[in-house]
Amino acid sequence: MNYHAFNLQVQDKIAVLEMNRPAKLNAMNEDFWRELPEIFAYIEQEPSIRVVVLTGAGEHFSSGIDLNYLASVAGQLGQDPGRNALILRKQIKHLQASLDAVDRCGKPVLAAVQGYCIGGAVDLISACDMRYCSADARFSIKEIDIGMAADVGTLQRLPHIIGDGIMRELAYTGRFVEADEACRIGLVNRVYADPSQLLDGVLQLSAEIAAKSPLAVRGTKEMIRYMRDHSVEDGLNYVATWNAAMLQSEDLRLAMAAGLSKRRAEFKD
Repeated sequence: MNYHAFNLQVQDKIAVLEMNRPAKLNAMNEDFWRELPEIFAYIEQEPSIRVVVLTGAGEHFSSGIDLNYLASVAGQLGQDPGRNALILRKQIKHLQASLDAVDRCGKPVLAAVQGYCIGGAVDLISACDMRYCSADARFSIKEIDIGMAADVGTLQRLPHIIGDGIMRELAYTGRFVEADEACRIGLVNRVYADPSQLLDGVLQLSAEIAAKSPLAVRGTKEMIRYMRDHSVEDGLNYVATWNAAMLQSEDLRLAMAAGLSKRRAEFKD
């Protein structure tokens, strides 16, 4: 499959999805927003894919939403505020739906960030399961500096990742967060010396996840995501219902047998 804004490669059950506009710092243009949900729809239904690694080509992960794309949206506006509001709301919901496809993917999505991760790129990594970066990474919730509130997921997802107080500080100031601080506040799990080591490390971790029972990984992700938006009691009821079915899978028997014999289990897709 060929895409304009991305490269997609699948090997050893891992999909490496690379934003591919390095000359434009991987700015998120119209192709990006259209293709991202299409790609994740494919990933979701392809049983041979168990883990996704999200990267950016070149020196930077992404500089955020492409300004030319924003200009094209502005060009659709007329004189009537009510109709303008409907146009803008439709566009915002379109962008939100694209990143929702990442959040709702049943397979773990690991972001590997180098260089700039700004504005909409923070929205993107907030929708991923885990985030890792190289020492040159710099993060910023930059929307405040262009006179708007971030509207594609950062303000909704990031408090569950780094906590409400620090999220407010970053959102109100737009200041840059360097790699070491990003790790300290929990925005990223680990910092690697350079982009090459970053990708090697994230691929190694992805391979470890891909070797586990895909049913168990999927169930674990579903429970974690569900708990973000529900009470403890709701979560306990949900996992009881889920596991009433999933504990009947042969994966449980294979995993237990492998543990007893100290060998690696091979699970079906």
